[in-house]
Amino acid sequence: MPSAHPTGYKSILDSLTTAVLVLEDSLAIQYLNPAAESLFETSMTRSQGQPFQDILVESEDALKTLFAAVRNGQSYTRREAEFLLTSGSRLTVDYSVTPISLEPTELLIEIQPRDRLMRISREEDIISQQETTRILVRGMAHEIKNPLGGIRGAAQLLDRELSSEDQREYTRVIIDEADRLRSLVDRMLGPNKALKLAPTNIHEILERVGTLLEAESKGRLNFERDYDPSIPEFKGDKEQLIQAFLNIARNAMEAAFENQGGHSSEEPPTITFRTRTLRQFTIGNRRHKLVCRVDVIDNGPGIPPELVQNIFYPMISGRASGTGLGLSITQSIIGQHRGLVECESEPGRTDFIIFLPLEDTP
Repeated sequence: MPSAHPTGYKSILDSLTTAVLVLEDSLAIQYLNPAAESLFETSMTRSQGQPFQDILVESEDALKTLFAAVRNGQSYTRREAEFLLTSGSRLTVDYSVTPISLEPTELLIEIQPRDRLMRISREEDIISQQETTRILVRGMAHEIKNPLGGIRGAAQLLDRELSSEDQREYTRVIIDEADRLRSLVDRMLGPNKALKLAPTNIHEILERVGTLLEAESKGRLNFERDYDPSIPEFKGDKEQLIQAFLNIARNAMEAAFENQGGHSSEEPPTITFRTRTLRQFTIGNRRHKLVCRVDVIDNGPGIPPELVQNIFYPMISGRASGTGLGLSITQSIIGQHRGLVECESEPGRTDFIIFLPLEDTP
């Protein structure tokens, strides 16, 4: 590193969790600390001397502002700026630019990622909404089940008193519809069984789900698998987790088939299962040493933006024939495992992201 650079502070900069870059007056990269290497998915060796815009893409105005800071020696800060990495990843960050009074002038850039804080805030909102929904549904279920039981009991008594088979047909309709409504309310409440915890392999669950969907689709669905084989077993309820992932994958399959004949009809209906591990990852307000991330991705038409925020509420569905209960039940099952489900969607690609702690017992 050139002598002009404050190498005496390198050990301090290397130990910071804040991403720090030093740019030459031409905006070529002179220094990246380890936090910046991790953030930008690159290395000091690979990036040193490369133009700043080679590791990330920002607006032309932002680059002009950087050059202006070199010329004028003025510091500035930007909030919630979006960086696009060359890998295609997007980052939301706050960053400050400080000219260093050297000849020639260099720029010290300090970057604070906002994505993690924004994600934690969003997850806390999701968890809070889930709890509120559960309370509302339990209260509504109680108010529905009591009179429903009375209606069913009265219909049974009336059925015994009637001698005409034609008239008894009406009472049986009442009983059947009361049973159907009770079943619907029970499904809204989600699984009420205690978890049967046992060592569980996430790939075994996904393969079981894939086998079921391949049978249902009669071979018309293209499956792609991108697994991390190093993911360890964790304590979970295998049957309930199969149901949770099956609910998501069935929705993905139906969405993928919807796109046939549409703008991407040349692509076969495709679902991708991807697994990765995340270290020191926060779900809600709890930090976990090791988390499994599962992505269930389909190439369907996408979910309308107005539905994405509410897709996990009971009775909310993007399909006319849907009950809106599958994803609500999935979120409940994953929540019992101290995990979380999120959704990202755009036309041609919907990604349901499931986070499951690997070291904790629910």
